[in-house]
Amino acid sequence: MKQPIFTGVATALVTPFRDGAVDLATFDRLLDAQLAAGIDALVVCGTTGEGSTLSTTEQLTLIAHAIRYVSGRCKVIAGCGSNDTSHALELSQTASAMGADGLLLVTPYYNKCTQDGLLAHYLTIADAVTCPIIAYSVPGRTGMDISVETCVRLSQHPNINGIKEAGGDTSKAARILNECGGFLWSGNDDQISPLIALGARGVISVLSNVRPRETMSLTHAALNGDQQTAGRLQCELMPLIDALFCEVNPIPVKRALELEGFPVGAPRLPLTPLSDANLPRLAAALGRA
Repeated sequence: MKQPIFTGVATALVTPFRDGAVDLATFDRLLDAQLAAGIDALVVCGTTGEGSTLSTTEQLTLIAHAIRYVSGRCKVIAGCGSNDTSHALELSQTASAMGADGLLLVTPYYNKCTQDGLLAHYLTIADAVTCPIIAYSVPGRTGMDISVETCVRLSQHPNINGIKEAGGDTSKAARILNECGGFLWSGNDDQISPLIALGARGVISVLSNVRPRETMSLTHAALNGDQQTAGRLQCELMPLIDALFCEVNPIPVKRALELEGFPVGAPRLPLTPLSDANLPRLAAALGRA
């Protein structure tokens, strides 16, 4: 089994904006809060970080800044996914040279390539970088799934470290874990405990943006085999998890951070601020958690 980039919780960190520009001062506050909680890893410029609406300069600036600021206190994983293999390769090579501990590469979206195309996409990048890669399957957003058979073939590459599985299919996750060993992180906060019970290495989490210590407690209880505690914490956190996905991510989590005193700003268009109808639910769930 390959040594994982991280075991435990990686926060899929939001990107704060002020007056339309990336706000590095608030980004530092977010990094400080995560480091104070003892987070295992951070994902910068992923889906929650609105990587798809960042310019290349903004994306690489955030990645470089996080690597320098964290300075080895936790793992930094750079979101470098694209539906253009050459662009993903360019981002990946630059982030790798900057010192990222790993790369998170979502499946190419919109193009809807074949499984052979997926293999060629990931292997092209894996052959050209020095840091390990996490493939990212989130078919609800991309229209493209990574099959179990493709996971098996990807797992044979020494530089592909695992998959962030966010399809919501526990049976599929179990098949991947059976065929590939510890090759998987949960990509869904509502499945942390059950997927770790099956053998997952942890979670790449939205929840931990606002409740990092609680997410760590849940995840590490599960990893340590204390399923009773993990199950209880998973159930207790479900109202907040549900509220954080009452609208498309990262709309609710950015509003939640605002409520918690972090001026992260609204998401970029075409995403819009949280609706007034869902604000009381989110505020109540934050309070209870």
